[in-house]
Amino acid sequence: MIYEIAKLPVHRDKIREFRQAFEDVVPLLKRAQGYLGHVLAQGIETPEVFNLIVRWRSLEDHTPGFEASKDHEDFMRGIEEYFSKEPTVYHLEGGAFAANEHENGDAAG
Repeated sequence: MIYEIAKLPVHRDKIREFRQAFEDVVPLLKRAQGYLGHVLAQGIETPEVFNLIVRWRSLEDHTPGFEASKDHEDFMRGIEEYFSKEPTVYHLEGGAFAANEHENGDAAG
């Protein structure tokens, strides 16, 4: 499993509209092969920056998989007008999170 982390800078005066537009395109993301879940989190210190964290079964499911699809094109078309600049996207190995959660659970119990 991997995590896609996307930093989405949104125009300050378009935050509410962005949230709605994102909800409108979420079904396109959810039906992607290898999609395992997502979180959209708004920054506290920088409320105009959203972090989209998507869990994928593999890197290939995200890229080239979803990124090369018509659904991704429609997904981006639905939200890109709200961006104040180009989003930043990178990936993390998911195993490290799972191992850390397991270790923390054992320490508490």
